[in-house]
Amino acid sequence: MQLATLRPIYEDAPPFATVYLQALPASPDAEHEIRLRWDELRGQLADAGTHQEALDALDDAILTENITAVQTEGRVLVANRHGLLLEEDFDATRDGGDRAVLGDLPALGDYVRQRTRSVRALVVLVDKERAAVRREVFTSAAVLDSGKVSEVEGSATESVHKPREGAEHHRRMQQRSDEAAWLNIRDIAEHVRAAAATWRPEAVVVAGEVQGRKLLLNDLPAELQGIAHEVEAGGGIPSDTGDESAEESLQRALRSTARQITLDRAREQTEHFGSAQANGLAVQGAENVRRAATLGAVETLLLRYDEDAEAEDELLRAAALIDAEVALVGTSVAENVAAVLRYEAPVDQMDVQPQTAHS
Repeated sequence: MQLATLRPIYEDAPPFATVYLQALPASPDAEHEIRLRWDELRGQLADAGTHQEALDALDDAILTENITAVQTEGRVLVANRHGLLLEEDFDATRDGGDRAVLGDLPALGDYVRQRTRSVRALVVLVDKERAAVRREVFTSAAVLDSGKVSEVEGSATESVHKPREGAEHHRRMQQRSDEAAWLNIRDIAEHVRAAAATWRPEAVVVAGEVQGRKLLLNDLPAELQGIAHEVEAGGGIPSDTGDESAEESLQRALRSTARQITLDRAREQTEHFGSAQANGLAVQGAENVRRAATLGAVETLLLRYDEDAEAEDELLRAAALIDAEVALVGTSVAENVAAVLRYEAPVDQMDVQPQTAHS
């Protein structure tokens, strides 16, 4: 994840109110429940001295007309006296419940972890005649964003269904059905290629009818085959009325895929960290990372998957201000934080508290 997207928040004026709302199942009393949950958090923020402008901005974001969505999706919000600085509609609480924090820095560690776990994907439900393609951003816990579905029909005029008899004319019909399926899949693969060129997904998830999946996976361009994931979900193409069981199965498969991709990323980052460390291009521990960031040397800030880092908020701010990335590392590191460096940084030769330019 590029931390530059958060830089405007860190460059704004403290104090910052950070709110995490956990996603909960929908209920007939969702509006009442959200109001009660927010009232408690709002009281905590008010008692801590949060500016009224920040509280008003949070009121407007949480107590919306579609307040049930706040209950079912969860929220991450940051506000200060200038208003709302961040609003994301997903749950980053790690099942830890609601919380609200007022501080000199926004408390964005859990938000960053959830975003780092997210997968930007093209999801393709396919059979031998047509496909439904949609853009989604999802994690192992939830779908964060789902775009409009685009549908593509193959251009074959022959039927893709094969006759069962074995006579010669039936074999010719089977050949024509194979050719029709191939033509349709070629059209679908081209549609997926064009969609990927504009969406730039991190993964292509292929679901739907078994033969259609196999044919499409074989016909995708090499660069998309390298990021393709086949899931045994989705059945055929959903009808206009929707198939809830098929969709639920697909959502489970997407979460499982996100979990595997996240673990693969962490393993790759761990290997990269080890290699960088061997070449003098990595540090670990909060103070060493802070010193490296002071020198502008941090390329990637590395956090543990489910462990808070020492001085996490400060280090995220320092990394964001030098346009570093953040990723998850799958090995133990000092104080749960490390960094891969852009160049060698003599952190061991720096003062614990570096002198400022005017000192």
